[in-house]
Amino acid sequence: MSRAKDLAKKTSLRAIRKRRVRGNISKGTAATPRVTVFKSNKYLSAQAIDDVAGVTLAAVNSKALGLSSNKENAVKVAAQFAETLKSNNIETVVFDRNGYLYHGVVAAFAQGLRDNGIKL
Repeated sequence: MSRAKDLAKKTSLRAIRKRRVRGNISKGTAATPRVTVFKSNKYLSAQAIDDVAGVTLAAVNSKALGLSSNKENAVKVAAQFAETLKSNNIETVVFDRNGYLYHGVVAAFAQGLRDNGIKL
């Protein structure tokens, strides 16, 4: 198989997982927003979304913080995001792993939120 076909298959499998995850979690509200994570090879970003109103309530990006995408930095990004959520009076969220496996950077980010007082 060529590299292009491998990448297309990887992308389509992630899209399938993403739809499955979104079908199993509840929609985010203003009281309990959905926190979705996006990771690339270089950076990690997350946002809290109110699906009822269709509004992003809070967001964080590791590029703006000058951090790369690894487990140690995911904890730092999560700590910054937890502060942002708390300043918006948000204590409980629904975690959307966005089709990624709950492993490595994604798991470290979720644990970092828990360690900083956000209930998942």
